[in-house]
Amino acid sequence: MAVSATAETVPGRGSPAQAAPRRSAARPVWLLARRNFRDARARTIGFTYLFAVASILNPVAYRHTYSTLAERLAFSESFGHNKAVVLFYGKAYDLLTIGGYSAWRTGGILAILAAIYGLLAGVRALRAEEDAGRAELVLAAPVSRGNIYAGAVAGIAAGAALLWVAVLAGSVIGGLAAGGSAYLALAIVSMVPVFAGVGALASQLAPTRRMALELGGAVVVLSFLLRVVADTSGSLSWLRWATPLGWAEELRPFTGAQPLVLLLPIAAATLALLGAWRLAARRDVGAGLLAARDSADPRLWLLSSSTTQALRGELPSLTVWLGGIGAFALIVGVISKSISSAGISPSLQRQFAKLGEGSIVTPRGYLGFSFIFFVLVLSVFSCSQVAAARHEESEQRLETLLALPVGRLRWLNGRLALAVAGAIALALAAGVFAWVGAATQNVAPTLPRMLLAGVNCLPTALLFLGIAVLAYAVAPRAAAGIAYGLVTVAFLWQLIGSLLGAPKWLVEITPFAHVGSVPAQPFRAGAAAVMVAIGLLAAAAAALAFARRDLTGA
Repeated sequence: MAVSATAETVPGRGSPAQAAPRRSAARPVWLLARRNFRDARARTIGFTYLFAVASILNPVAYRHTYSTLAERLAFSESFGHNKAVVLFYGKAYDLLTIGGYSAWRTGGILAILAAIYGLLAGVRALRAEEDAGRAELVLAAPVSRGNIYAGAVAGIAAGAALLWVAVLAGSVIGGLAAGGSAYLALAIVSMVPVFAGVGALASQLAPTRRMALELGGAVVVLSFLLRVVADTSGSLSWLRWATPLGWAEELRPFTGAQPLVLLLPIAAATLALLGAWRLAARRDVGAGLLAARDSADPRLWLLSSSTTQALRGELPSLTVWLGGIGAFALIVGVISKSISSAGISPSLQRQFAKLGEGSIVTPRGYLGFSFIFFVLVLSVFSCSQVAAARHEESEQRLETLLALPVGRLRWLNGRLALAVAGAIALALAAGVFAWVGAATQNVAPTLPRMLLAGVNCLPTALLFLGIAVLAYAVAPRAAAGIAYGLVTVAFLWQLIGSLLGAPKWLVEITPFAHVGSVPAQPFRAGAAAVMVAIGLLAAAAAALAFARRDLTGA
């Protein structure tokens, strides 16, 4: 006791009387930052994996594909000034070096993804916490609003640091210099705090998470459009300085670095985050500065059955899927004419031949090759629909629905019908938009042929839909992991197994090996029929198993 009393009454440099207030002030921020980082771990891990893989693959692929100066000159001539390609990846400053190519290809795409990550992180850490009522519960403890805001910013900063490490490590593994890789990673990740600030501002303005994402998403789209205009129009190149995505380009990793440009994202992020904090301190918890309607007339549309109710709930997601696939298909169609033997090295053509895709140096060949990725996307969409059904069950909404005169099999069949209809709509949209893009370049494939290319994506999607719903019926908690895992392994084995020269019978274990590259190749009706039949059998088995098991919560 005497020692304790002495410690409290004798102030000193390291006395507990002085250290305790510092610890008590910092501890809530640390705990809140750790919780925010943990809550966002799924999104952060996904983005980190994507950033690392892209950073490794791009320099490795370029080094092995374009190994000679002549091949790199031909590639630069074909793609470096092609406006359709620039629209997608941004302005290329040097395509003759591995570092310059990586800065263009890796930096152009990952900067956009970093902006999206920052927006999602900012809205999730602030507005979503208020929407769920968790912020009000935290404030009931001896925690200030400043602690909550600081914890949110610190959690986002930790996620951004992880993305920086992923790009740095991936680039170094890919063979790039450590210093240049660190600067490339900084140029990419500099978009995270800027758009986290945008998300923080949107969270103060909007009364709901959805509206905050819409406001922030509009800023991301505007930034991207300004970059596209600046990169594709010589007279308007000055617009690059008006968009954060343009700042990322002007940092120029590996192509004449301009580190002073970093002052722009630093200033923008600081102003946005400080402005958001000042707004947050002047409004009520849970409210937004924009007016919100406290009541609204009932909207009963699409509530006539369990299937239409599911459609109503999935409409925003379906709209995003449709817009994303349509936009990508349009770009694929537009750039199909740019693909020529002058820009693709003989070694790369030989690698594509191993995949069984034939020649990609013609518009038809390139479209056929590109649609293999639409096959993958539609398979992932099928898995996502089963995951949405599982989410409805885990949140006990299904239990409430089944208390009404709605049978289990009726609900499950309705969900499957919705998934099939959505897959068909997406497949046809891919075909139509790719045809429109190709038609603008006077490329040959007809509309019926491109629609067939879209239909060609469906058998594999229906196969994985049947397998996913069977996994859901038997092991609901593990269903999403099983479904997504099977799709990923099957697609990667098709790529890796073919390139490694594995025996044909072993490569053909995956269903992706039995998909024809329409419109360049004929539609494989026999293989398609087998895949659809397996999917139907799996769905029938799922119906029997689902009818006999108990509902399972989270």
